[in-house]
Amino acid sequence: MSTTPGQPHPVGGGVQTALPPLTGGPHRKRLGTVALVATFGGLLFGYDTSVINGALEPMVVELGLTAFTEGVVTSSLLFGAAVGAVSGGRLSDAWGRRKAILLMSAFFFFGALVCVFSPNFEVMVVGRVLLGLAVGAASTVVPVYLAELAPYEIRGSLSGRNEMMIVVGQLAAFVVNAVVGNVWGEYGGVWRIMLAFVTLPAVALFAGMLRVPESPRWLIDHGHFDEAVEVLRQVRPHDRAEAEARQIAGLTHEESKREDLDWRSVLSNRWLRRILLVGIGLGVAQQLTGINSIMYYGQAILKEAGFDDGTALVVNIAPGVIAVVGAFIALRMMDSFSRRKTFIVGFTLTTVCHLLIGIGSLLLPVGNPLRPWVILFLVVAFVGSMQTFLNVAVWVTLSEIFPLRMRAFGMGTSVFVLWLTNALLGLYFPTLVSAVGITGCFFGFAVINLLALVFVRTQVPETRGRTLEELEEAVTTGRVFDREVRDSTA
Repeated sequence: MSTTPGQPHPVGGGVQTALPPLTGGPHRKRLGTVALVATFGGLLFGYDTSVINGALEPMVVELGLTAFTEGVVTSSLLFGAAVGAVSGGRLSDAWGRRKAILLMSAFFFFGALVCVFSPNFEVMVVGRVLLGLAVGAASTVVPVYLAELAPYEIRGSLSGRNEMMIVVGQLAAFVVNAVVGNVWGEYGGVWRIMLAFVTLPAVALFAGMLRVPESPRWLIDHGHFDEAVEVLRQVRPHDRAEAEARQIAGLTHEESKREDLDWRSVLSNRWLRRILLVGIGLGVAQQLTGINSIMYYGQAILKEAGFDDGTALVVNIAPGVIAVVGAFIALRMMDSFSRRKTFIVGFTLTTVCHLLIGIGSLLLPVGNPLRPWVILFLVVAFVGSMQTFLNVAVWVTLSEIFPLRMRAFGMGTSVFVLWLTNALLGLYFPTLVSAVGITGCFFGFAVINLLALVFVRTQVPETRGRTLEELEEAVTTGRVFDREVRDSTA
C-alpha cells in the first residue's frame, strides 16, 4: 500500500498523525552516506561467500584437501552463518545495531587474517567459521539497521541497497579471482591474496560505522528519546524529526504491550504452524535452486565443462555481472509485480535451465568446442533467472508473511534453516560432482526446482498490495490459505 507524504499512514495497528513531507536537503545526502557505509556489510557478505569460487582450486593443492574436506572448508562459513544469523539479531537488540555491526566488521577482518595465514585445513576451518559468524550477522543486522533508519516513503529502495551490495560483492570476488589468478597464478599461495582483499572493506566498514549514528528506533526502545531526535535531525528535515520520533515512541509503547509468541505457541496453532512451514519452505527452495553451487564452485563447474584454468576464472565473471543486473531489475519490479507470479516464473525458468544444462552436457561430450560455451550461456541464464525472479522476492516475502507477535521467531527460524540448507549443499556438492558429474547434479536440481514450483503454486500466498495488518488477520484466521485469497493478485 502506497502512502502519500503528509498523509496519515499505517504504523503498527492504526493510523498515526500526519508527518511533515520528506523534502530535499543535506539530510538526504547524509542518509545516503550512512546507508552506503552500512551496506559494506552486504558487500563483505557477498565477497566472502563467493571468493572461495576461485580460491578453492589452488587451496586444494596446497592444503591437500579431499573432495569432502573441500566441502568442509566451503560449508564451515555457512554453518557459522546459521549461528551468526540467530545470535547477531539478539546481540543487536541488546547492544544496538551500530555496535553489532562494528563487532561484525572485526570478525570479518580477523576471520580473513586467520584464513590468509592458515597453515593447514583445521586453522582454515576456524577462520571460515569466524567469517561465517560475521556473514550471518550481516544478513540480519544490516537490513534491520537500514529499515529502522529509513523514512517510510523510501524504505523499500533504501533497504534494497543491501541486496544490491551483496551481488556487487560477489562480482568483486569473481573479478579479483580472475585478475589475481591470471597474473600470479603460477606462484604458490595465490589463494591467500584472493582472501586478503576482504580486509580492505572490513576496515572501511569499521571506520565508517564509528562515524554514523545508532538506529533511532533502537534508541527510543531503550529510553533514549533525545538522542533519537538528534539522529533523526541528521537524516530528516528538522520539522519532521521530532514528529517522527514521537510517532516511533507511540508505536514502541503499543508494541511493548504485545507478548511475543514462543515456539510452543506457534506450533500449537495450525495456521501459525502452517505459515512457519511456508517461510521455511521458501528459504529451503531458494537454496536448493543450486544458485550457491554456482557462486561457490563456478570455476570447477566451468572447468569440467571444458574451459582451462585461466579462462574459467575470466568467464566466471559473467554470472556475477548478470547477478547485479538481475538484482537491479528485481528491485525495480518488486512493487509492481505479483509475488506469486514472480516465484512461478522464477522456478519455471530455473527448472528449464537445469534441464538444458544437463541435456547439453550429455549431447556435447568433453572435447566438443561448443560444450563449454553452451554450458556457460545456460549457467548465466540460470543465474539471471534466479536473481531477477527469486532472490529478492524470497527475502521480501519472508519479511511480510509472519504476524507481528511471531515475526522475530518466524524470520529467525526461516533464515536459520535457509543457512543450514546452504551449508549442507556447500558441504556435499564437491562429493556429488565427483560421483555423478555436471549432468547428474543439474538433473537433480531440475527435479528439486520442479517440486519447489509445485510448492509455491499450492502453498505460498500473495502478499503484494496488502498491509501487514491485513496479512496478519488473514494468516491468524487461516483465510490466507483459501484458494481464492491465495491466488488473488493485488
